[in-house]
Amino acid sequence: MDFTDAEVDRYARHLVLPEIGEEGQARLLRARVLVVGAGGLGSPLLMYLAAAGVGTLGVIDHDEVDLSNLQRQVVHATSAIGQAKVASAAARLAEINPQVRIETFPARLAAENALDLIGRYDLVADGSDSFATRYLVNDACYLAARPLVSAAIMRFDGQLTTFKAHQGHGDDGSRNPCYRCLFGAQTGDPKQSCADVGVLGALAGVMGSMQAVEVVKELLGIGDGLSGRLVLYDALGPTFRVLRAKADPACALCGETPSIRSLAPGPDPRAAAQ
Repeated sequence: MDFTDAEVDRYARHLVLPEIGEEGQARLLRARVLVVGAGGLGSPLLMYLAAAGVGTLGVIDHDEVDLSNLQRQVVHATSAIGQAKVASAAARLAEINPQVRIETFPARLAAENALDLIGRYDLVADGSDSFATRYLVNDACYLAARPLVSAAIMRFDGQLTTFKAHQGHGDDGSRNPCYRCLFGAQTGDPKQSCADVGVLGALAGVMGSMQAVEVVKELLGIGDGLSGRLVLYDALGPTFRVLRAKADPACALCGETPSIRSLAPGPDPRAAAQ
């Protein structure tokens, strides 16, 4: 691919990295990534992916910008209050990098639309704030054979990992786990959300930025990915821990005798990230 002078200037710090270079940057420009949620995690994630030159960014979120969002959802401005989050995010991303194509979906991610939507992209990054959506995204990515970079935050704690269970075994020979392998069939306490227990605003920036790093690594096939490893961050420590994440042979989705073979239509889970 021939880069214009403007592209050489814009991506200069990538082009001089041996791990990226012209070939890697060209791959980023051809890549398609879907981001679930334009909230706390989605904000830095979307901005850094746009700045990196990921050619097409899809963003799905049914919510509107609220004043309470602005403490952590830095892609949105005060003037955007009342606007659809996907529209607000798209406007900001266009300012960061007008070369990037932004595809917006002002809707809830649901069993009825998840497979079709996810199948249009090379990779999915989940920044949603509910167990229902995380399970749905996990299941759809597995069935659509798409890698998933997943992060979550609450109070002062964050977690991050990558799921590629559809690929079977990893480089070390062990089977790649999915979200269900790590967290079972729990649905969580509906009252335990950021709105109820709070979240440090800057924590969203830390974990969303780390999520962007992992997305770029997956797109380029560089470095050590996080499939089979779960990163835990305690902002009050501050400490990072990396835990080994093992596949569950009894997993209902990717185990030896799976019972989940399709997405059953049902009530729409929330797609907005807090």
